[in-house]
Amino acid sequence: MSTHRHASAAESTAFAHRLLLALGVPTADAATVARCLVLADLRGVDTHGLMRMPGYLERLRRGLITAKPTLAIDRRTPIAGALDGQHGFGFVTATFAMADAIAVARTYGIGIVTVRRSTHFGMAAAYVLQAIEAGMMSMVFTNASRAMPPWGGREAFLGTSPFAAGAPGGKLPPFVLDMAPSVAARGKSRKAERRGEQIPLGYALDKDGRPTTDPTAALAGEVLPMAGHKGSGLAIMMDVFAGVFSGSDFGGDVSNQYETFDRPQDVGHFFLAMKPDLFVAEADYKARMDTLFARIRNVPKAAGFDEILLPGEPEAREMARREQTGIPYVAAEVAALDAEAAKAGVAPLVTS
Repeated sequence: MSTHRHASAAESTAFAHRLLLALGVPTADAATVARCLVLADLRGVDTHGLMRMPGYLERLRRGLITAKPTLAIDRRTPIAGALDGQHGFGFVTATFAMADAIAVARTYGIGIVTVRRSTHFGMAAAYVLQAIEAGMMSMVFTNASRAMPPWGGREAFLGTSPFAAGAPGGKLPPFVLDMAPSVAARGKSRKAERRGEQIPLGYALDKDGRPTTDPTAALAGEVLPMAGHKGSGLAIMMDVFAGVFSGSDFGGDVSNQYETFDRPQDVGHFFLAMKPDLFVAEADYKARMDTLFARIRNVPKAAGFDEILLPGEPEAREMARREQTGIPYVAAEVAALDAEAAKAGVAPLVTS
């Protein structure tokens, strides 16, 4: 018997939308936040889905997220713009920034937008997919609060800042890469804690620097960089491009959205959109992408593997499945969402 309760994507989206409206978020912005959250759930990225709502709403009630930012691009060069997020929802500022980068790329071949004074923007792949839908290649960077030591260090300093990139495909699926520079995203420990589960050994250390499978102990400690110095280097790169370069907080100063309630987060983002036919004809680009992906898939399979999947394919398959079966939530997650609904005076999430 399943321990999960399921909600359709439409119901999850409507639920998030009405919660945000009740707290004064404009209709269009509420729709953007709801869409991004549910997209993460549909793709199986439950760490960045609807269960993030209680934390966001608490910061919104405290004035640490601006419900109604007035966003405008400060054009620095014909291809580059800067955006002051005014501490609005990261989903809203990121979607706005990527839309501008795409528009500029249509004219000049490439568009770049940096964002300062933003907040957590959820699943980075959401903005890569936004670019792919517009027929664009893209790169998306963000920085984050302290969670991981630099290689050779013994206390959390770097964020688990995701690196995302995408490129449209031809006849085959697009390339969609979204990865944290840590062994596992910190959100996986939060998810395990909510669900009463253990985390794999090697994900994190407790506050005393000991490996742990207890998600609560992991959240009190630190996650580990993937591949040692390589993961550490990627995290530093995110802080350079999204933090230093944008004018946002950096170097351990981005505040933790779950622990710091005396100031906004001041997260920084970096968005790049590029026309795939900038250097080769569009038909040639698509054919070359198909050739690359076909060659990858045709590599002899290692023991235990039936197929070779490309970045983004597991999530796309999960999305197709969940669009049919609904999004699974455990009882504790539904209870937390229902508590938010009661607090806001709106209808609860409908599950089956």
